[in-house]
Amino acid sequence: MKQNTPDLFGFTPVHGKKVTARFEDAQIASDGGLLLVAEVERTLEIIDKLAGCIRDGREAGKVRHQLGTMFRQRVMQICAGYEDADDCDHFRHDPLIQTIAGCDPLGDDGLASQPSMSRLENAVDRRALLHMGYAFVDQYMDSFAAEPEMVVLDMDPTSVITYGDQQLRLFNAFEDEYCLMPFHVYDGLNGKFITAVIRPGKTPTAGEILAVLKRLVRRLRGRWRQTRIILRADSHHTKPEVMDWLEANGVGFITGLGPNSRLDAQFKPLIEDARKRHARTWREVRLYGSATYAAGSWGRARRVICRVVVNAQGVDTRYVVTSFEIAGAKYLYETVYCGRGKAELMIKDHKTDLRSDRCSCHAATANQFRLFLHSAAYVILHKLRARYLQGTELATARFSTIRQRLIKIGTRVEVLKTAIRFFLPASFPLKDVFAHVCSAFRPLRI
Repeated sequence: MKQNTPDLFGFTPVHGKKVTARFEDAQIASDGGLLLVAEVERTLEIIDKLAGCIRDGREAGKVRHQLGTMFRQRVMQICAGYEDADDCDHFRHDPLIQTIAGCDPLGDDGLASQPSMSRLENAVDRRALLHMGYAFVDQYMDSFAAEPEMVVLDMDPTSVITYGDQQLRLFNAFEDEYCLMPFHVYDGLNGKFITAVIRPGKTPTAGEILAVLKRLVRRLRGRWRQTRIILRADSHHTKPEVMDWLEANGVGFITGLGPNSRLDAQFKPLIEDARKRHARTWREVRLYGSATYAAGSWGRARRVICRVVVNAQGVDTRYVVTSFEIAGAKYLYETVYCGRGKAELMIKDHKTDLRSDRCSCHAATANQFRLFLHSAAYVILHKLRARYLQGTELATARFSTIRQRLIKIGTRVEVLKTAIRFFLPASFPLKDVFAHVCSAFRPLRI
């Protein structure tokens, strides 16, 4: 294919002038907005923290690519939409990627190739991954100026479809595919990333849920003594052992609860009231109620909230169980529980826009490492949006929109012995946004 690629491309003439194109300028980069992303990362220092979790067993005299440089190269490529390790081969000698990775573009070696990056992915062990997981939690806590009064942990598994012989992959009947289902945990009040853990493609067990929660809560409580911690999750997390542990450790919760005949019988008066109101007006009726309930496997009764909707389509009944005893049923369901829907948008940024579902390594440890690389990209772009893009038209944009409109900038690069200059297009439509972000870092130096 490469041998048959033409050197010169011809297009429709304009006003009698020939229009041609040629791939030949090695000093032009396509992602000039990564300069901003790299500055955001430097304020966080998340890449150096993650790289510091890995013990580098290579002989010092033979090392060509430092771990921090390889991390930065890979994460910045993910931010720009190049999520595969194969993409490293295309950007090894890109002067922009070399610059933001901390390398001199005049050097002869270039950045790491795909084989080097793949060896790194498969060399990371479980101990290093555990330390990296703690590094993300510490980064999350560092993002607060003072101890917060309350944090809401939105925890949810999401499917990652597999197409090979990956460890932990299982056939999931709901997805109708072989997949993994890693946990994602975010702060539900602000969208900050907390952690992500690779796991088999099935409904989570109580042991899997608690394995994450115990480490996470212990780490948070190690620094935040007074912060109120609340877990918000769907019905997969409503296990007796999980609720017992949460209550024993002072963690509030509100989680989904699957319907059953006993619950329907207990809330029958509420359901019938909604039916009658709808029959009188033929308008949609929405009612809320709460009562104590104990399933046969529960050690004690807990507060259950029922939400009933009756409309032309029929009756829809939903339940949640919660540790909150005082707040009203409508507020707890509509505002508190339904607020977890924002976590779907966070997962969408992480999995869809940053392509963290590319878990194509065989080893589960390698796929966990990949998940952390994409998580680092999430942390950086979230900080860019939440802190530096406020007040601009991209203040609430998805990561894919930020990439398309702010990162994808054709840039000419001039590499000198004493300077590296980037020439951005004068016709770039978001020059004011670019300048707005730059002004937040430091005064312009000429």
